Amino acid sequence: MNKRLVFTLLCLLFCFPSNNFIEAQQIGTDQLQAMKWRMIGPFRGGRTVGATGVPGQPNVFYVGVNNGGVWKTTDYGQVWKPIFDDQPTGSIGALAVAPSNPDIIYVGSGEGLQRPDLSTGDGIYKSTDAGKTWRHLGLRNAEQIGAVVVDPKDPNLVYVAALGHPYGANEERGVFRSTDGGETWQKILYKDIDTGAIALVMDPTNSKVIYSVLWSARQGP
Repeated sequence: MNKRLVFTLLCLLFCFPSNNFIEAQQIGTDQLQAMKWRMIGPFRGGRTVGATGVPGQPNVFYVGVNNGGVWKTTDYGQVWKPIFDDQPTGSIGALAVAPSNPDIIYVGSGEGLQRPDLSTGDGIYKSTDAGKTWRHLGLRNAEQIGAVVVDPKDPNLVYVAALGHPYGANEERGVFRSTDGGETWQKILYKDIDTGAIALVMDPTNSKVIYSVLWSARQGP
């Protein structure tokens, strides 16, 4: 066995230890300081606000680009492939992989931002085959979706933060919940036609505790 192969195997063992090993180790600040950021793509222009990994699959990542659809890598970011190009919108504000079923992905279209130059979406999409095919699930008039959260044990229990129309008032704003995988939606947090939801966070120790941020904003022509 040549020296380069031995060195590569040792690096892999060091970089990707077992879960039991990770849990048993205490990471010090000196180790964190040695870590460096590097650009892994996808190499394209535009803003990106949605990104997620896959539990149990450290080599798989998805990113949602504000005007570039959804991209996937299965080799730790060495190669990225567009998987959303056949859909009628390329504006992505949020995406989430169901922790209990990594084949299920929810994508919220619309940047989920308020800024002078923006793009709008047309609701929620879902894939049940890890991004090979997609189906539209509604919330078409939300236009700007800033967050999607999936219950860690139930892939059909989904929460969505809808910001709404950027240039005018509308009713399809606030926080929505689906208990049937996106077939139907219930508005569970709503203030008024000028205020939408921009963020959602679920308590990692109690999935029944959810925090949301509401935002009243309007863009001029």
